[in-house]
Amino acid sequence: MKRFGWVLSVLFLLITLILLGPFPAAAQEKIHAAVAANYLSVFKEISLAFEKKEGVKVEATFSSSGNLYAQIVNGAPYDLFLSADEDRPARLHKDGLADKPFVYAKGQCVLWSARKDFCRAKDWQEAVKDEAVKRIALANPETAPYGTAARTALQKTGLWEPLQKKWITAQDIAQAFQYASTEATDAGFCALSSAVSAKGKSGCFYPVEEAPAIMQAACVLKRTAQRGAADRFAAFLLGPEVGAIKTAAGYR
Repeated sequence: MKRFGWVLSVLFLLITLILLGPFPAAAQEKIHAAVAANYLSVFKEISLAFEKKEGVKVEATFSSSGNLYAQIVNGAPYDLFLSADEDRPARLHKDGLADKPFVYAKGQCVLWSARKDFCRAKDWQEAVKDEAVKRIALANPETAPYGTAARTALQKTGLWEPLQKKWITAQDIAQAFQYASTEATDAGFCALSSAVSAKGKSGCFYPVEEAPAIMQAACVLKRTAQRGAADRFAAFLLGPEVGAIKTAAGYR
C-alpha cells in the first residue's frame, strides 16, 4: 500500500510538471548601454556582432549625449555610456561614477541635403547663405556635441548670428538628419556617418572643415551589475572587428 502511494505521488508530480510546461531556459546575459544618437546604426551592427561572439545581448537607449548624461547622474541603470564627446564621460569619471573613459570613435560634422542640386555651391558656407535655403537643421548645441561643433563652425565663419532665423533646432543629431532627409528642412548639419549611409547616399553633402573633429568617448559605469560583460564589450569596441565596421560607416 505504501509502495502504491509512492507511485501515485510520483505520477502526480510528473503530471504537475507537464501541466506547468518546460523548464525556462537560463536567462541570457544582458547589458544596457546609453548611446549617443549619431552612433545608432553603427551601434546596432556592433551589438549584433558582440552578441554573436560572446552570447551577451546589448540593449541600447539612444539620445543626445547631454540627455543621457543627465539620466546617468540621476541614477539611470545603464552599464556603459557611449557619448559623442569626451567631456561628459570625463566628468562621470571625476565624480566617481565611471571607470576611466576611452575614445571609441572619431566623427566629422557635414552639411547634408536630400536634394542633390543643393551641392551646386562652391562650399558649405555659400550653400547656407543661399536665399533659397530657408531652413537648416542642427542638433541642440547645448546637449548634442555635433550641434556644438556646427555652431562652432558657424561662429568661426561669422554666420551664426546673421543667419539665426534659418536654424531649426533638433533634439539630437539623428533628428537633425531626419528633418533634412524628410525635407522638413532644406538641409541639416549631420554626422558623416549619416551622409554615407544608404539613405544619405541619395542626397549630397559638404564637409564642414571649420567644425572640430568629434572625439567620442565611452566609459563603463561603476554601478553596473554586469561588470564582466560590460568590460568585455568595452574591449570589443576597440578591437579590429569594430574597427572595420566603424570605418565603413564614416568614423575613424
